[in-house]
Amino acid sequence: MYDPTRLAALVAVAEAGSITRAAERLGYTPPALSQQLAKLEREAGAALLVRHPRGTRLTGAGELLLVRARRVLDELERARHELARLTGLRGGTLRLGTFPTAGIHLLPPALSAFHRAYPDVELAVADYDPPTGVHAVAAGDIDLALTHTYEPAEPVPLPSSVSLEPVLTEELVLVTSPGHVLSAEASRLPPAELAGQPLISMAPHHPARRGVEAALAAAGATPAVLVETPGYAVVCALVSAGLGVAVVPEMVARTTATPLGVRPLEPGTLRRTISVAHRTDEPAPAADAFRALLRGVFGRAARHG
Repeated sequence: MYDPTRLAALVAVAEAGSITRAAERLGYTPPALSQQLAKLEREAGAALLVRHPRGTRLTGAGELLLVRARRVLDELERARHELARLTGLRGGTLRLGTFPTAGIHLLPPALSAFHRAYPDVELAVADYDPPTGVHAVAAGDIDLALTHTYEPAEPVPLPSSVSLEPVLTEELVLVTSPGHVLSAEASRLPPAELAGQPLISMAPHHPARRGVEAALAAAGATPAVLVETPGYAVVCALVSAGLGVAVVPEMVARTTATPLGVRPLEPGTLRRTISVAHRTDEPAPAADAFRALLRGVFGRAARHG
């Protein structure tokens, strides 16, 4: 691998036309610069320079390496500037992925706090249905992704370069049409009382919800309407219209636009954990700052029990 310092020496000699003038430009003595160039020639395995009375010219091999050297040095300089801006959070772009519930109810206060603290960092937000946001982080398409997991559920392996930091855990609650007998009380409802109830089944074939749907089926709930895509707004609208009951995250139940009855379940073992996915194999000051703000805004990590 070529040393960037020696590549810079080759570029300087090509532009200055002599080792003496290039040395003055770089702050070397001519003998020291000659040593750098000799080492570069050994790395290249070819003569790169021809000395003559009026200065120095490049050989064919030198001209070929010069083109590549300029590209390498340009990229390194660009990276240096970008990292300097990002390290100081004075520029760059923070790319975020989110799913609808988090994008509407969790992301805005955190983004607002981040923008006040770091107004020079541009923000880009894109929708990613979990767990696709995790894979987008692993691929480098985005810097962070808000994602979720459900309990009960089979564990899903993470890409080796990605880690999940829990933001909050919420229970899943029963939602009914307004005035429904099951939501008339505030006490926790035993799942067994769902037996025979028409259930708006939420994405029964979606990996994240599969364990929850199995638990509801084991309690005796009877699927009445299957919602094949993970859209809680549709589920709540169907429940509000009296087509059945459903089990949704508490955040969804409390913020839905349609009128609903809400009741907690016992023993509270159906949960959704919202986490932020981030890379662990490279420094990311803006992403780290945003994760810190998430912890500060919500002040509670995922918890069990």
